Formats: sequence, C-alpha cells, structure tokens
Amino acid sequence: MQSGELAALGTATCWTVSSLAFETSARRIGSLSLNLARVILAFGWLTALALVTRGLPLPTDATSAQWGWLAASGIVGIVLGDLCTFRAYVDIGARRTMVVSTSVPIFTAALAWMFLGEVPTLAELAGMVVIVAGVMLAVSERGPAAGEIVPRASVQGIVLALGGSLGQAGGLLLSKRGMVGYHAVPATQIRMLAGIAGFVVVLAAVGWLGRFREAVRDRAAMGHAALGALLGPCLGISLSLYAVSHAKAGVAASLMSLSPILIIPLVLARGERVGWAGVAGAVLAVGGVALLALA
Repeated sequence: MQSGELAALGTATCWTVSSLAFETSARRIGSLSLNLARVILAFGWLTALALVTRGLPLPTDATSAQWGWLAASGIVGIVLGDLCTFRAYVDIGARRTMVVSTSVPIFTAALAWMFLGEVPTLAELAGMVVIVAGVMLAVSERGPAAGEIVPRASVQGIVLALGGSLGQAGGLLLSKRGMVGYHAVPATQIRMLAGIAGFVVVLAAVGWLGRFREAVRDRAAMGHAALGALLGPCLGISLSLYAVSHAKAGVAASLMSLSPILIIPLVLARGERVGWAGVAGAVLAVGGVALLALA
C-alpha cells in the first residue's frame, strides 16, 4: 500500500473520532455555529502545525492558481458540503448520515473519470465496490446507543446528506488540482480561510452571528469542537489532501469512507450493540482494503 492510500486510512481514523465530537457539539450550539467555530479553530491548529513543520505560519508561497483552486475547494467541500452534512447530523443523526455518505467514493470516482481522466483498474474498482458494500452493510443495521435520542428520518435530512456527499467529492477533486506542486498543510489553510469567509457570509445572511457569539461561551461545546477541529479539519483534511495528490481520487475516497467501520469499537463503548451485519460489513470492508493494497 502506497503513502497516499495510507494517508487516506489516517483520514478515516481522524474523521471517526471527530464525527462523534462534532455531533455532541452540534446538538448544544447548532450546526451553523459549529461550522464557523470549527474552521476558525482548525485554522489556528493548522497555523501552529505549519510553523512547526515548515517554519512558515501562513501560505504566502502559494501561487494564484493554487489559491484559486483550493479556495474553490474550500467553498464547495467545507462550506456547501459540510453545511449540508452537519445539518443532516441534526436532522437524521450521525449514523444515518454516515450511511448516505457511502456515496462519496462513487461521486468522487465518477467526477475524477469525467474531469481528470482517472480510470480505475478492475482490481481497484473491485476493491472500491467491496469497501462501499461493507460500509453500507455495517452501518445500516446498528441501532441507537442506550439513552440516545435518534431523530426520525426525513426527506430533507436525506437530501442534505446527499448534498454533503456530493460537496465532499467535488471538494476533493478541486483540491487535487490545487495541490499540484504544493504542501498539504498550507493547502488546508487556504481551504479553511475560504471556509471561514463562506460561513461568516452564511451566518450574516441568516442573522446568526449573534447566536454564534453566544455559542462560543459554551465551554463544553467549544471543547468538543476544538477536539473535532484538531482531528477533522486540521489533521484529517491535511491527510486527505495528501491522499488525493498521491493516489487516484476514487481509491482515496473509498479508503476515507471507512470511518463507519472504525467507529464500531467506539459505539460499543457507548453502549450500542453491533450485530452480525456490522461484523460482516467490517470483514467485507477490510477485504476491500486488501484488494486495493494488492492492486
């Protein structure tokens, strides 16, 4: 398995924990406030990381073309895509949102074929299909954790989750173009700056900036948001950009979609039961990873 594919697995691991942290925070302060808070917190984490790893705290060495592609990626993937995803967390819950998010590798592979000319080999395609099938099987049968209030599924929630998946796929493809000859950490900083600008506009448009100022006073919510921002938008997205720049976009997206498999031990610790379908789906997904490793 090559470095890009290993980075994609690292992305899935980061997103596994961050999804739970963000779900908790969103239920306290709302998805709009959380989205702006997390990109601001993530930019702070990334600035410190860039200073340590590059000696350059800001992406001042990026070309205008890189700024353009990566900023567009931030608007599509972080603002539009995540706005839909985090609202879906509230509407239909993290578990159902993750079920719908299995469509991300499909969208990504299709867009990469249409716009980048990336055609997966038969072995890669088989591995991607097996991973998606395993993830869908694993997450579709899990019930709610003990004491957890799960919102009733709604058409709006499903549509929002699909919009989030399409936004994530589009963001990955735009990032791949912007990452040519550039580093993952400052590239993620550019995406976060676009995300901050985009969410400020959205919150101002809906009159939510006052509520955001109230939300940042919620220490518990901000604590979960800070943890999620470190693991998700900071480390997770940086790894995802490295992954798509060093592997085929569809393959990377398939490996990133393993979060619902990796989350099984965590939901077991929360008191949620996992039946035979969850175990079988995990085994199937691991088999798909093995196919990609051998491809």
